[in-house]
Amino acid sequence: MAPFDFSTAGPIITALIFGAIGFGFGAVLELGGFGDTRKLAAQFYLRDLTVLKVMFTGIIVAATLVAGATALGLLDMSRVWVNPTYLWPGIVGGLVMGVGFVLGGFCPGTSLVAASTLKIDGLLFLAGALGGVWLFGETVGSFEPFFLSSAMGRFTLPEWLGLPLGVTLVLVVFMALGLFWAGELAELHFGQQKAWSEVLVRPTSPRKVSAAAVLVMTALAVAVHGQPSPLAKFERLGDAAKRPLQERAVFVHPGEVAALRGDFNLHVAVIDLRDEHDFNLFPLGGARRLQPDLLTRPEVFKPLLEQPASTVTFLMANGEEPAVIAWKTLRAQGVQNLYVLEGGVNRWLELYPVAECVAVKAAPPTGEGDPLAFRFSYASGSNLPAAWPELPIERLSRGPCGDPASGDVSHGGHGAAWPEYSYPKKVKLQFKAAVKGGCG
Repeated sequence: MAPFDFSTAGPIITALIFGAIGFGFGAVLELGGFGDTRKLAAQFYLRDLTVLKVMFTGIIVAATLVAGATALGLLDMSRVWVNPTYLWPGIVGGLVMGVGFVLGGFCPGTSLVAASTLKIDGLLFLAGALGGVWLFGETVGSFEPFFLSSAMGRFTLPEWLGLPLGVTLVLVVFMALGLFWAGELAELHFGQQKAWSEVLVRPTSPRKVSAAAVLVMTALAVAVHGQPSPLAKFERLGDAAKRPLQERAVFVHPGEVAALRGDFNLHVAVIDLRDEHDFNLFPLGGARRLQPDLLTRPEVFKPLLEQPASTVTFLMANGEEPAVIAWKTLRAQGVQNLYVLEGGVNRWLELYPVAECVAVKAAPPTGEGDPLAFRFSYASGSNLPAAWPELPIERLSRGPCGDPASGDVSHGGHGAAWPEYSYPKKVKLQFKAAVKGGCG
């Protein structure tokens, strides 16, 4: 499934592939006249809107292909780099670049195209752009708070509009077609000096009408087809994505979880997928409860995507099955460093038991669902030592039933250390590397 990883091809092959793409892009810009500053600047005077039409054509065609590829399971969009949004710095930066575009007639990408053909204005603009990059690097520290303000992370149009990807695609296509139509009218009036009364309102090119109809029908087909659910998407990811589950490489022993929770070099996040009743009976210390059916909502999984690189997230339920389903759901949406608590809370309470006055092992659960295999006398919250086995003994000075610590671990006493468990260490931090680029 795309996007494809070229790193295994070696640095030379990778450089040749990216170099060919870059030269091809530059050649297309030059053939389209984008190395001519007069053509580029004319768009701001509404005389020649070739730049707008070419760029928007690229945007809507690419958007249609991307949405269609994800709908058909050919592209894993969670692996596609999307520039993080910093709203107000982005607006200010866009205005600065726009003013530079009007004054110089180039953007950074088109100045490279002009410079490659030894145009003097392109060489001067490129020198100015490089000087501006140097000046920005030397002064960004003085306005860094603003530069990093209004961070919105990976923010896309469907999230902003609150609409499905296919519906958003249809709206973008119609918006682009409207701009094309208005742009051609503006070119006739401002570029060819025709009176508005002489400008035809209806499109006159059958070829353009046919192309627009094909694009609209394709976008509508993508919208009707819809995007796959995260679980359906996971099934399409291939053997490499499924192997960690099949080999149980993501099922982590409770002892390793407890050890990592005491490691100050890591941030350990625990997500509890149980219902509120079981969560209140006994949660791990610091655990966060989430309803499994909410894991597909951007406001829920986006914070998991934006966690620091040193974060390890553990999913837990009473058993393993709900956590496995949640692991597939989040993994399909791009969340990394994701693991499942081996055996769930039931296994945790076997290794880190609570006092008998709080809970006792119940009969083996039968039937469907994810039952808790312990019967609690009351909702303990995270006040029991079993919820914090990584904490030093001196931090836990009082027994759960109001009695002084007895030192009997089997009864949940606070005065003795927990047993040392042996287990294979499975947690390995993974990091995302952004490979990105663009005209600007």
